[in-house]
Amino acid sequence: MRLSRIKRKTRYEKRYSVKMGELTTRVTYIRRYIMGLPVRTLHRYRSTYYGKVKDCNECNVLS
Repeated sequence: MRLSRIKRKTRYEKRYSVKMGELTTRVTYIRRYIMGLPVRTLHRYRSTYYGKVKDCNECNVLS
């Protein structure tokens, strides 16, 4: 039985950028799980329409 596991999960989020305004995009989270409980988010990113991968720090989360 594995004690630690790394999973990738994608979900839709609303983001905001100064140049584009409000944006609904797919954000992928890479998380580490220990015994089935999420411990830490290792990385999160989003891919653009053109296939370019961008870090999520470039866009702010809408409140």
